[in-house]
Amino acid sequence: MPNRTPVPPTTFSRRRLAGVARGALMMGALLAAAMAATSARAETVLVTADHLVDVLAGKVVEHPAALIVDGRITAVGAQGAVAAPADARTVALPGLTLLPGLIDMHTHLTSQPTWNGYESLGVSVADKAIAGVANAKLTLMAGFTAVRNVGADGFTDVALRNAIDSGLVPGPRMKVSGPLLGATGGHCDENLLPADYGRVGEGVADSPWGMVQKVRWVKKFGADLVKVCATGGVLSKGDSPGAQQLTQEELDAIAKEAHALGMKVAAHAHGTEGIKASIRAGIDTIEHASLIDDEGIEMAKKRGTWLGMDIYDDDYILQEGAKAGMLPESLEKERKIGLLQRQNFTKAVKAGAKMIFSTDAGVYPHGDNGKQFAKMVQWGMTPMEAIRAATRNAAEAMGTDHDIGAVAVGRYGDLVAVKGDPLADIALLEHIPVVIKGGEIVKDQR
Repeated sequence: MPNRTPVPPTTFSRRRLAGVARGALMMGALLAAAMAATSARAETVLVTADHLVDVLAGKVVEHPAALIVDGRITAVGAQGAVAAPADARTVALPGLTLLPGLIDMHTHLTSQPTWNGYESLGVSVADKAIAGVANAKLTLMAGFTAVRNVGADGFTDVALRNAIDSGLVPGPRMKVSGPLLGATGGHCDENLLPADYGRVGEGVADSPWGMVQKVRWVKKFGADLVKVCATGGVLSKGDSPGAQQLTQEELDAIAKEAHALGMKVAAHAHGTEGIKASIRAGIDTIEHASLIDDEGIEMAKKRGTWLGMDIYDDDYILQEGAKAGMLPESLEKERKIGLLQRQNFTKAVKAGAKMIFSTDAGVYPHGDNGKQFAKMVQWGMTPMEAIRAATRNAAEAMGTDHDIGAVAVGRYGDLVAVKGDPLADIALLEHIPVVIKGGEIVKDQR
């Protein structure tokens, strides 16, 4: 055996530390090199067009250019004034008008317009998850690069959001609520079968503390926001759209807990008193708002509550509802409140209430979201107001105006383009030929 001279502990420690230091320096150098290589490979896209609807300034900009680096906008200005690297990919859209990617604040991507009444009893959670994949793509192709999904069984919307975010399936950016919260026997319960079957809605509770627990439950399993049913509904069985179904105390508890958890709250509310109770509770958006009165409109204005009124649905329900399997009582409910909702939409717009673009997609076929724009203009909005409802306003109401809702520095490179002037013909937004999400062209049918 060769002789070995023992190494003093202090010497060994110094050598070991020196080796660790050399290793750390090498790793640091490798990491810096990797970061530099990644930066050099950053995807850079320059988008140009003939016009841009600037929803923040409320005007049309001529010959715009937007520079998108790694999915986010880094510069916006006139063509020639926005400097782009030599290796930037150029997307030239001559003859087209750019707008921010559109946002629908009330969708049900895991639902189908034919899953109504007793037909819905044969639909599984797996069916809904699969439908969500198809409907997400339809929605994105329609120019809606972001949506708020307000109600989905089995947290199927959470799974869909995650699949889109990971790149597994194509679709819009999503904020999701998971299952609907509501009262026993209410719009968000399961009321089609007799008691023998014991079916109860996932989000049903009947006290303030019960509702607090349900808020925590949806948060636990991945929801971004909370959706509650404050009143009866049109497509549910055995209830009245105008009837309040949650107490003031329950609504207060929901809003307080959700906000403490950093979640916004959307309230399904057709009825006058349920709308006002929801506004008093501090709920963020009122969905449908069909029977809102003058006092409710003033309350919404004073408190900054957003109104999302799905005024296209009336056309579809009355024309196609019977063929889509809607219950006769649902069609009768719609006949009673559809026109009133549109008239109250006009009142709210004239009064200056804060309005968002909410369609209830899933009641009508997914991908037809843009059909609501013409109704909003018909019932009192200017084209710019309607576009802002689906861009600037929607992003602000969702709390994502740092990411989406405008063609502006720092936000995602989500853009759509149409042939012509949507401020002169809002119906152009029903058929959008070019869709860009995060700087990537996902549809080009010029």
